Amino acid sequence: MIEESFERIYGSKPEVAARAPGRVNLIGEHTDYNDGFVLPAAIDRAIRMAGRRRADRTVRLHALDLSDSVEFGLDSVQRDERHSWSNYFRGVSNLLLANGFKLTGADVVFGGDIPREAGLSSSAAVEVATLAFWRKLAGLDFDPVYGVKLARRAENEFVGMPCGVMDQFASALSREGHALFLDCRDLSFRHVPLKGDVKIVVSNSGVKRALTQSEYEIRLKQCRQAVAQLGATGLAVKSLREVDLDDLEVAREALGGLLFRRARHVVSENQRVLEAVEALEGGDLERFGQLMYASHESLRDDYEVSSRELDTLVELARRQPGVLGARMTGAGFGGCTVNLVHAEAAEDFARAIRAGYKERLGLDAEIYVCQASNGALTA
Repeated sequence: MIEESFERIYGSKPEVAARAPGRVNLIGEHTDYNDGFVLPAAIDRAIRMAGRRRADRTVRLHALDLSDSVEFGLDSVQRDERHSWSNYFRGVSNLLLANGFKLTGADVVFGGDIPREAGLSSSAAVEVATLAFWRKLAGLDFDPVYGVKLARRAENEFVGMPCGVMDQFASALSREGHALFLDCRDLSFRHVPLKGDVKIVVSNSGVKRALTQSEYEIRLKQCRQAVAQLGATGLAVKSLREVDLDDLEVAREALGGLLFRRARHVVSENQRVLEAVEALEGGDLERFGQLMYASHESLRDDYEVSSRELDTLVELARRQPGVLGARMTGAGFGGCTVNLVHAEAAEDFARAIRAGYKERLGLDAEIYVCQASNGALTA
């Protein structure tokens, strides 16, 4: 319990506790920063935070999972390269202050069971947990979507990671038993029920995503280049969201092979998300699963962000009874796959994937059988 850890470290009970879940993206990868569509779900693994007020303007922050502590002052919140894990908390706090919210000094402990660098958005969960924490401790009143935008800005501007808005949105506003269909252009959203007795099973490749940030930035730049090239052909578009596959075919030669493939992934992935929402709302889980497989193939071949380990996990999943669909999830180059599995087959699936992955690659895969969870700011 996070409250017990707080009492052990600081010698008294905390005033407040907060949680924010990790998320898995069921379909819609690398579409968020292209103003596209995504379909994530929060999972029942979370960052938990507990704290109490201080009389001064100092924040004492302890990360349980790292057994590390740091202090900083609220009157001048600076990035900390040595304790980089603290920048997610610092960034959200700094933006709250910059936007006129009143914060107090605090003693804080946080930790959780979301694996780091696995593509399950542990960083976004820390940011959203920080929002939930300050909302309780300082009595802040803000619209949840406003909070999501602020958390994303913290990661973009303070931490320096050019992420889209999906991760923070899913951690904040998901609903138990549902996926969250989000339009990343206007931030309209709705909750889509996961009908049927199914589990979300996450297979962690164990490969840290060391190339993710640099390659993410390259893909972001390539998408912008594709939009510019399409504009040069006379197509008036501001993002790949506004493009269809016919447009791409007409501009194939002008784009060149690489930019064409990058754009084709984004355009086709947006279409797959729309079809996936229809499939879920119609209870057609088989169709939904086929769209997951198609998404993985596009990420592997057109966007080139998969890896041998992720491909192996998807190949193994295809062979298991009770599996509806599988794909890599997250930015890529490591991290996890997401699998939609009939509930009665989930434990057997987990055992088979562990054994097959070890046999094929000599590596250990951690498997998490998950439920779709509530977000931290869900009413």
